[in-house]
Amino acid sequence: MDVTQAVSVRRAYRSLAPALITEDLIRDLAAHAQLAPSCSNSQPWRFVFVDDPAKLAEMRTVFTGTNTWAFDASLIVALFSRKEEDCVIREREYHLFDCGLAAAFLILRATELGLVAHPIAGFSPKKTREVLGIPDAFQVTSLILVGKKAEALNPVLTPKQVLEETARPPRFPFEGFAFRNKFTGPVPEQAPAPA
Repeated sequence: MDVTQAVSVRRAYRSLAPALITEDLIRDLAAHAQLAPSCSNSQPWRFVFVDDPAKLAEMRTVFTGTNTWAFDASLIVALFSRKEEDCVIREREYHLFDCGLAAAFLILRATELGLVAHPIAGFSPKKTREVLGIPDAFQVTSLILVGKKAEALNPVLTPKQVLEETARPPRFPFEGFAFRNKFTGPVPEQAPAPA
């Protein structure tokens, strides 16, 4: 699978089946994330890879109500960083951007390996820090849930989640997000709905 294929087939499925999680897999995903670019090569990202069944059960307390489907993840990857460990240029805190790049590399590698890697924001960073022993100085940016794509839909999904599971959510048209040489789009009062 090449990069174009991985980008094309990557989906944030919520219906997860068990996946075999090994030390080699964790090291492989980490090694690919580690190769992401960062400001001045600061590599601000930190990851906790959770695959122990008892710890996965403990992580259930961190998810918001509509994310009970996450209980089926075989691996939960917590991504966190501190602005002090990356470039801060005026008001621009690069650690967040750099962590996004590392997450994308990890997600694409998981996709290449035939796995689902679903990043979520529906969790409590405070509870996540407590469960995983992450100091308060770190900002938990995302949790990435890893498993295999299940054949059947997870029965806990909401109707909206079922719709997103069965068809790729729409993307903005080119003219809605990409401009040549100068921004020419309107400044909406709220985000436009994808076409």
